[in-house]
Amino acid sequence: METMIRVENLSRRYGRVRALNGLEMQVPAGAVYGFLGPNGAGKTTTLRILTGLARADKGQVWLNNQPLALQKLGNRPSIGVLPEEPAFYTWMTPREYLRDFVAPLYKLSRQEAVSRSGEMLEVVGLSYAAERRIGGFSRGMRQRLGLAKALLPRSELLLLDEPVSALDPAGRKEVLDLIELMRGQATVLLSTHILSDVERVCDKVGIINKGKMIIESPRQELLDRYALPIFEVESENGFGDWIGTASRIDGVERLEVAGRTARIFVKDVQQAGRNLLASIMENGIVLRRFEKVTPSLEDIFLTLTSEPAAEKGS
Repeated sequence: METMIRVENLSRRYGRVRALNGLEMQVPAGAVYGFLGPNGAGKTTTLRILTGLARADKGQVWLNNQPLALQKLGNRPSIGVLPEEPAFYTWMTPREYLRDFVAPLYKLSRQEAVSRSGEMLEVVGLSYAAERRIGGFSRGMRQRLGLAKALLPRSELLLLDEPVSALDPAGRKEVLDLIELMRGQATVLLSTHILSDVERVCDKVGIINKGKMIIESPRQELLDRYALPIFEVESENGFGDWIGTASRIDGVERLEVAGRTARIFVKDVQQAGRNLLASIMENGIVLRRFEKVTPSLEDIFLTLTSEPAAEKGS
C-alpha cells in the first residue's frame, strides 16, 4: 500500500517544553487515520509541521514519498486543513468566503468556484445559511464552514483537528458520514479526543503521548491485541472491602470503580467469571447487574497512555 505521510524521528521544542520527541508515523494513502493522544501530547504541533506552519528541530517528513523540505508548492499534494477553531472574515457570507476568497487561493476557475462553493455548503449542511454573515454563526456552524473550506479544492490530503468537537450528535453523525465517504478519494488524518468516532470511521490508529508514538496499528488489530474482556458489576449495597479481594482473584488484571459500579478487566473470561461470581456471593454483595461487555478503543487508550504503559510502549 502506498504511503501519503511518513514521519521519521521528528522532534520539536518550545523553550523547555519538548512537544515532539522522535515521533515516527506512517499514514497509508486513501486511509482514514485516527491520531490520538492526551492534551499536550504533540498532535497539534505535528499538524502544524505537516502544513508548513512550524518547523521541526530535527527529523524528516515525506508527503507522497517526497521530502517535505524539498517539495516546491506546485509539487505538493493538495492539502485541506481544518484547525480546531477555524477563523474567518466575519463580514463575509459563507458563499462569498468560499467562492471569492478560498477558491482563488487554489486557482479554481470562476465557474468551478461557483459550483464547488454551492456543492460544499450543501455537503456540510450550510446551504440554508449561505447568505448570512459569518459573524453571527455558532461554533458548530463555523466548524462546518471550516470543513467546507478544507474540502473545496478536492484535496488529496485532509488534516482535520477536532472536526466534530463543537457539533451536536446529529451534526457529528453527518460529518463522520462525510469523512467515511472520503475513504479512497483522499487521505484523512483525523486528530480527535472522541474515541468512539475513531473506532467508527478510522482504518488505522496512532496513539501519541509526550511527543512519542506509543503504538500505531490498524484499528481492528489494535482492538484484538489490547482489548481485555470486561465484566461490569453493579451492586445494590456497595462493595465495601470486596474490591481489594476482587483484585487478587485469578484472571483479574485491574478494576475501576465508580459509585456502585465496578469495571473488571480480565484475561480469562470463563475462569475469572466463575471466580468473581463465587466471591460476590461469599461477600454478601447484592447484584443489580453482572455483565460481560465489549472493550472499546477508549479502554485501550486509557491503558496505553497511563504512565507504566506509556513507558513500556516507548
